[in-house]
This record gives sequence, structure tokens and C-alpha cells, in this order.
Amino acid sequence: MVTGIAERSWCVVVPHEASGARTARQRLATELSGVIPAELLADVVAVLAELVGNAVRHAEPLPGGVVRVAWRLRHGPGTDVVGIRVTDGGASTSPRIRTVGLDAIDGRGLHIVTALTTGWGVERDGLGQSVWAELAAPAADRLVALH
Repeated sequence: MVTGIAERSWCVVVPHEASGARTARQRLATELSGVIPAELLADVVAVLAELVGNAVRHAEPLPGGVVRVAWRLRHGPGTDVVGIRVTDGGASTSPRIRTVGLDAIDGRGLHIVTALTTGWGVERDGLGQSVWAELAAPAADRLVALH
């Protein structure tokens, strides 16, 4: 028996500012609502918010003052996997998990990303950097099958 994997993907370009992060979250939630389990969607939106927020706060924009946000849903036997990629113009240092004190008001974003994902990383090329993350849900938790 041969089983296939269905795949959907999207890419949006948003302004390198807080409103761009809001636009990306809303678009992702609209595209994946009812397609993946609500719990997975909440985690995907939280991770996207952290990655775009970090790009806006810590990195340079791509040409045109933008950040590119892409996501891909692989819907196959055994699991749904959502991949997220946020590409910006890069920063002087690579994103990394920081040690922060209990009363620090920031610095926990990549801890959240690590806790919610099956993996994340950073890739650099001549145009900038991309931070990617993957999240997965067991097939038993699916809401809607892709055709």
C-alpha cells in the first residue's frame, strides 16, 4: 500500500515593524484554521509571533524594509508537520537562547520556541538569515484531512 503526503505552503512579505508581525499571525491563523488541530494552531501562531518579533527587534530588514514569512504544512501518515521560516536581513549576532533572571522582562522567546517545536535553527546566506522551526501533531489529532 502506498500512502501519500499532501503539502500546502504559503509565503507573505510583511513590513519590518510590529504591524507586520500582526499581519503574519492573522494570515497564518486564517490559512490553517480548521486544517490542523486548534492546539497545534495555537502553538504555531505563538512560535511565528516570537520569530517575527525577534526579526523586527533584533535584525535588519530585507531590501524594501520587509521580512519574508513562509510556512509549509506536510499532512501525511502519522503526523501533521508545520514548518515556519522567517527571513530577514540578518543581525550582527545569530539568534540564540539566553540565560535570563526571574525578573527579566524579556529574553525568553527562544525558550518558548524550543518548548513548542520539534526543532529550530538558523541559516545564513548572502542575502540575510532565516530562522526556521517545525511543529508536529499526531495524525489522530487531525481535524480535517487534506485532499
